[in-house]
Amino acid sequence: MGDFNLALVIVAVVVSVLVLLVSVYLLVNYQHPDDVNQAYFPKLVVILGLSVATISILMLPADVANRQACRHAIYNGACNLTLPMKTLWLAVYIADAVLVFFIIPFAMFYYEGDQDKSVAKRLKSALLWVVTSAIVCGLVLGILYALVGKVDFTVRHLSSSVRSFPNSWTGLSSSQPCLTPLTRQCAAYTASASSEKTWTMRTSFPEYVVALATVVGSVLFSIFGGVGIACLPLGLIFAFIRRPKAVITRSQYIKEATELGKKARELKKAAEALHQEERNGNKGRKWRKNVKAVEKELLLLEDDTKALEEMYPQGEKAETTWALTVLGYLGKLVLGIVGLIVSVAWVAHIVIYLLIDPPLSPFLNEVFIKLDDAWGLLGTAAFAFFCFYLLLAVIAGAMMLGLRLIFITIHPMKWGGTLMNSFLFNVGLILLCSMSVIQFCATAFGYYARATAAQEIFGHTLQSLRGIKYLYKYNVFQYAFVALGVITLFYYAAFGWKKR
Repeated sequence: MGDFNLALVIVAVVVSVLVLLVSVYLLVNYQHPDDVNQAYFPKLVVILGLSVATISILMLPADVANRQACRHAIYNGACNLTLPMKTLWLAVYIADAVLVFFIIPFAMFYYEGDQDKSVAKRLKSALLWVVTSAIVCGLVLGILYALVGKVDFTVRHLSSSVRSFPNSWTGLSSSQPCLTPLTRQCAAYTASASSEKTWTMRTSFPEYVVALATVVGSVLFSIFGGVGIACLPLGLIFAFIRRPKAVITRSQYIKEATELGKKARELKKAAEALHQEERNGNKGRKWRKNVKAVEKELLLLEDDTKALEEMYPQGEKAETTWALTVLGYLGKLVLGIVGLIVSVAWVAHIVIYLLIDPPLSPFLNEVFIKLDDAWGLLGTAAFAFFCFYLLLAVIAGAMMLGLRLIFITIHPMKWGGTLMNSFLFNVGLILLCSMSVIQFCATAFGYYARATAAQEIFGHTLQSLRGIKYLYKYNVFQYAFVALGVITLFYYAAFGWKKR
C-alpha cells in the first residue's frame, strides 16, 4: 500500500508540472505575432486558466486512484487517504469560479479596451465593468438563494417493534435475511408508499453558486459538446476526404490567388466602412451583425489561402513540403478514426448506462475496472482520456457553431495566429464547461467512481436542488447531448463531403 501511495503522490506532482509546461507551450505557439512581448497579464491568466481547467479534469481520475488506498478497508474511514481530495476539490472550484466570473472578464475588458487610452484608464474601465457585473450577478444569486436555495430529499420513514435478541443466527440466510417469519419481507420491503417523506433543508450559499454554475456550464456543454462529439472526429475524417489530391499548375495557382486577392480587397473595404461607422458612434445591432459576418469571411479567406499554399508548395523544399502535407492528412485520418471510436463509445455508454433505467450494462465502467486489474493506473489513464476528450469536443463544437451561426462570436484557435481575447474566451469556456464535464463523468462513470469525494460533492445535493432537480431527474442534458450529436452526424453525412 505504501508503494502505491508514493507512486500516486509522484504522479500527481509530475502531472501538475507537465500541465503547467504544456500550458506555457500552447500559449507560446498559438499566440498571434501582434501579442509577442506584450499583453503579459492576459497571458498569465491564460496559463493559469488552462492549468486549472486541465488539473480539474485530471483530478477526477486522481480521485478514483486515491480511493484505491482504501480498497482493502472495511469502510472508507478505516484508512488514511493519500491525497486530501475534498480540500483539493474545494480549492480548484474556488479558483475556477474566480477565474470565470472575475479575472477572465477583467482581462478581456482590459485587452479589448481602447489602445489610445492610458493604462490607468483601461484598468479603471475594465474594473468598472467587472464590478458592475459582479454586483448584478450577486443580486440575482442572492434573490434566487433566498427564494429557492433549498434541497428536497425524498426519504422513507421506517419503524418496527422491538424483538428479543436471538440466541443463535443459524436461522438467517440469503433466503431468510430478516428476523421475522416472513421471507425476504423486512420493514423496508413491506413499507407503504405513504412512508415516503420529503426532507427539506437549506443548502449553503457556496454550494448553491457551484450548482448554478454547473447548470449554466451543463447547458453550454450539452450544446457545444453534443455537436463536438460528432464534428471532432468527422471533421478530421472529411478533411482527409477533401484533401488536395495533387499539386496544381502555376497558371491555376495564379488564377486562384487573383480571386483570393480580389476577395481580400473587398473585405478590407468592408472592414474600413465598419471602422468608420464605429467612429461615428453607429454601433447598433446591425453593425455588430456585419462585424461578425466580416470576421467569418476573413476566417474562411485565411483557410482558403492556407489550402492554396498546400496545393502549390513553393521554394527549394517544395517536394518535402508536399510530402509533409500528405502525411498530415493521413495523420488526421488516423486521429479521426480513433476519435470516431471514442465518440461512438461515449454515446453508446450514455444510452446504455444513463438513459435506460435500469442500466443494461456498466459498459465502460467495467472496462476501466478490468484495465485497473491489469495494471494499477491503466484504467485511471483511460478514464482520464475519456473525460478529457469531452473538453476537446466542447472546443470543436464551439468552433463549428461559430462558423455557421451568425449570433455566436467566432474565437478561432490557430497555430501562431490566436489573439489574446480569443484565447481568454476559449479558456473561460473550457473552465465553465469543465465543471459540467466533471459532474457528467462522475454520473456517467458512477460505478467506477463510487465512494469518491467528487461523487459526494456531485451527489444528491446537486440533483435534489429545488428548481433544477428535474433537469437531472429526467436526464435533460444527456438527451440534448445525444440528440445534437445525431443531428451533427446527419449534417456531415449530407454536406461534409462537399468542398466549399
